[in-house]
Amino acid sequence: MGIGASIFLIAVGAIFAFAVDANLGWLNLDVVGWVLMLAGVVGLLTTLYFWNSRRRAVVTTAVRQDQVVADRVVPVQGGQVVREEYRETRGSGYPV
Repeated sequence: MGIGASIFLIAVGAIFAFAVDANLGWLNLDVVGWVLMLAGVVGLLTTLYFWNSRRRAVVTTAVRQDQVVADRVVPVQGGQVVREEYRETRGSGYPV
């Protein structure tokens, strides 16, 4: 039962308990109104309890990133060797 249904039960129960003055003989509308109001309050408290339990703090951890490193050695002018590096960083949600 949600908040809207609980408030509806409380309102209908209040109408039966305080506004309707009818005598059905076998059914006391005052008691029906109080029972509906009680059911609405219990439903409202239950809904608020479950809404509060959903709002807990979420603890997150850092995502590990895979790194692809390819090292190549390329000779350059004058016999000097230069190291050329290519790095590609991928997040965890990307295909390999």
